[in-house]
Amino acid sequence: MWLNDPGARAAFTLAHRQQELLDSTGYRADVVADIQHQKLAELWGRAVSVPHFSGQPGFAAQDLPQLPVTTKDQVKADPDAFARTDLSGVARYYESSGSSGRTTPTPRTAADLIGNAVSVAGLWRRVLGAEPLRAAVMLPSDVLPVADLAAAVCEYLGHTFLRCYPFTTGVCDWDRLEGLFTRYRPQAVFAAPGVWAQWTRLLKQRGRLADVKESVTTVLLLGEVSLPGQRRRLSADWDATVLDASYGSTETGTIAAACAADRLHLLTPGHLLEIRDGDVIAPPRPGATGELITTTLNNHARPLLRYGTGDVVTVGAEPCECGLGLPTIAVHGRGDDTLVWRGATLSEHLLGSLVYDDPRVTGYLVQVAGDGARARLVLEKDVDVAGDAELVATARERCVRAGVEWDDIVVVSQLPVVSKAGAGLKSWKRTSIARMP
Repeated sequence: MWLNDPGARAAFTLAHRQQELLDSTGYRADVVADIQHQKLAELWGRAVSVPHFSGQPGFAAQDLPQLPVTTKDQVKADPDAFARTDLSGVARYYESSGSSGRTTPTPRTAADLIGNAVSVAGLWRRVLGAEPLRAAVMLPSDVLPVADLAAAVCEYLGHTFLRCYPFTTGVCDWDRLEGLFTRYRPQAVFAAPGVWAQWTRLLKQRGRLADVKESVTTVLLLGEVSLPGQRRRLSADWDATVLDASYGSTETGTIAAACAADRLHLLTPGHLLEIRDGDVIAPPRPGATGELITTTLNNHARPLLRYGTGDVVTVGAEPCECGLGLPTIAVHGRGDDTLVWRGATLSEHLLGSLVYDDPRVTGYLVQVAGDGARARLVLEKDVDVAGDAELVATARERCVRAGVEWDDIVVVSQLPVVSKAGAGLKSWKRTSIARMP
């Protein structure tokens, strides 16, 4: 990792030493608090050269609770106001996926990349195991950081990795992917849920799933929302452990990562986190629900103080069965990324939970009339599923119980490919909500 850069070497040495301490103590609370304190002191120094923060209430006194919450819209409207004016040595340039309609430039230094990757590796090591293995990274490498993160973690942990995103036109398609899996025999795979579902469908259609899945033991889903129903179905198809790998954003870096029990643990050594419920902002106490607010301790190129993620989360009320000392969260989705239909507020998490409760369904699309008067739910059935009428009837029953009534529910054999590309390319409203033909 940038071994010719003294600053990068120093950042790696520090991150590695801190991670070793966290690993050896099981993320003990006092150890986490000490690392947070060290990082926050350094963050104040970096944030001095960020135009937006320098004049904010509480900044001069380094009084974090006095700072107003920064919104996503503020950062998107004027990203230059949040970049350090004294910054040099940017190693990578990324942009957010623009799920709300606007992308956000997000440069990262070597220290950004190293801090994030090492922090995530602390959790993923527990999932992947200590022995070297072969990993496949089926994630896009352009513009977005998600594939680079998976590759960096593999490099740090000593795993071999192959990049093989099947939507890279002219480089890697589904035919080549099948050959790669047959020769390379990956044991762990990083993929977006939509991509992995499509790969599973194609292998079933070709009669090749039984052979291709032989080597795969662990699938880490990231880059877009994955739901328990999806993971259960894919786990059964592949006879493998399928986990929701991480939660975060291009702007914030990774905020939570998976353990072997399929729970997302907050990476508190790299984030000071709060929960906003109405006008009340408080630490993430067990059972609390509200918008997640983060102060990004690992961000160097673009420090964010009290940044409102826009995501509604619930902090786990009970310790995780994996025994890790970090709090867990359940992510419910963005508070403003919803569709209101006949009095029901539909989010990606709510609608996806209803749809994927049936393991025979591999995807869905909501079609809304131009005047908003009618809406149809389109379900994509698995390749070996018959009986469309029964599939429709059970889907309608589940939706009605949840207070969601459609004018029509139809079943198709294949949804448009845009819903399969996955990762940061996917915006729920753009790929799962469409105008009714």
